[in-house]
Amino acid sequence: MDVFTQLALGFSVALTPQNLLYCLIGSLLGTLIGVLPGVGPVATIAMLLPITYNLSPAGALIMLSGIYYGAQYGGSTTAILVNLPGETSSVVTCLDGHPMAKDGRAGPALAIAAMGSFFAGCVATIVIAIVSTPLVSVAMAFGPAEYFSLMALGLILTVVLARGSPLKAVGMILAGLLLSLVGTDIHSGAERLTFGLPVLTGGVDFVPLAMGLFGLSEVVSNLEKGTAAGGEPLTKNIRGLFPSAHDLRQSAPAILRGTGIGTVLGVLPGASSMVASFASYALEKKLAKDPSRFGKGAIEGVAGPESANNAGAQTSFIPLLALGIPSNSVMALMIGAMMIQGLQPGPMLMSKQPDLFWGVIASMWIGNAMLLVINLPLIGIWVRLLNIPYWLLFPGILLLCSIGVYSMNNEASEVLLAAVAGVLGYLFIKLKCEPAPLLLGFVLGGMMEENLRRAMLISRGDPRIFVTSPLSAALLAVAAILLVATILPAIRQKREKLVED
Repeated sequence: MDVFTQLALGFSVALTPQNLLYCLIGSLLGTLIGVLPGVGPVATIAMLLPITYNLSPAGALIMLSGIYYGAQYGGSTTAILVNLPGETSSVVTCLDGHPMAKDGRAGPALAIAAMGSFFAGCVATIVIAIVSTPLVSVAMAFGPAEYFSLMALGLILTVVLARGSPLKAVGMILAGLLLSLVGTDIHSGAERLTFGLPVLTGGVDFVPLAMGLFGLSEVVSNLEKGTAAGGEPLTKNIRGLFPSAHDLRQSAPAILRGTGIGTVLGVLPGASSMVASFASYALEKKLAKDPSRFGKGAIEGVAGPESANNAGAQTSFIPLLALGIPSNSVMALMIGAMMIQGLQPGPMLMSKQPDLFWGVIASMWIGNAMLLVINLPLIGIWVRLLNIPYWLLFPGILLLCSIGVYSMNNEASEVLLAAVAGVLGYLFIKLKCEPAPLLLGFVLGGMMEENLRRAMLISRGDPRIFVTSPLSAALLAVAAILLVATILPAIRQKREKLVED
């Protein structure tokens, strides 16, 4: 069967009333959990797995898929409005989305985020349908050494996108890598960097760290500025709810580039939508005629990452459906859902059950259209939140953060950890250190360590494995060039300043 015949089969499955309902439920739930910080698609899908016993295989996968890519839409809402990333991939959206909201342009930011996500989702679905086999072949070429080098390059790209000093960005990355080591070593069982505290034996969770560094620190910073005492809203003059023609012209190239980056990186196991959004932001800042605009409300800083994270979320289904390999924790849960239904994910799924395979793919187009229809009318409602005086808004933010953090593991210590992270985030604001590199270092640290160990085991302790592999050597070379090109000017400027003083 050619692609068009296969897609026709897929739409005949996805457009049944029952599956349309499941797609709508998944999209709505995804948007909701994206808006609510701390809940996340992993926890939601895990809670809903028992329900899939009573659903058809196609209906179960369509609903769970909708939750996953719907969360990418919803996560941008709180990131833009109150600097609180609803999803890990929305961390980058805070950098320019929230400054746009403060400047009265929350409407255009939310609209561009929705439009970029819709376009990226549609393109990524086409890619899944047409070029899944070649892209999976590329992913299969990556071994532990190549994954380690790819993640090292991702960290260096974070230095490039940092708003402040590159040296501070490197320091924040190292701090994030150190935080990722906290807990119990899964290989030896030894405790690392726990300082004898039982609460740290399981490691530091991402949710309380992100909520503290971004959400709670923002609250403290605004309180210090007197926003709450004055009773003023976050923005006084909201200028339009939808992007202007100029905004669309600025955003279109960023959406295209972000879609391309997310489509490619989403296929690689471990290269999550968060990595794709960081890479997209770094590229947009590098290509901009005036990079100083970034971090102050550049609309490309919203358009590119939001497109990248949605494209990455959808192409991560390629290794799952075609090879049965989960590219992230959500895809691992999807494999669990398929096994509940008696399905074996992998190459045979496409040939033995083409109606299921293509039905899920066709549902992604329908789900993205539903998400656009759901999100665009809500822009006006979300923007009105900014008119609420901050003294009324900040207790709600604190409550939302606390509930989201506590609901992850039902542990009060997680809320305390978020509070500590909030204090650190406030100190970073005072020291003009960007927390985003720390978060990326934290997220990639565990995966980098695992791939480093695997590579060293394969090579029997020979570190040359990272340079004898052509792909790994090329990635490390690009990382080294970028690091030198970024840091040397900063060192030179500091030395010249010392000499002048």
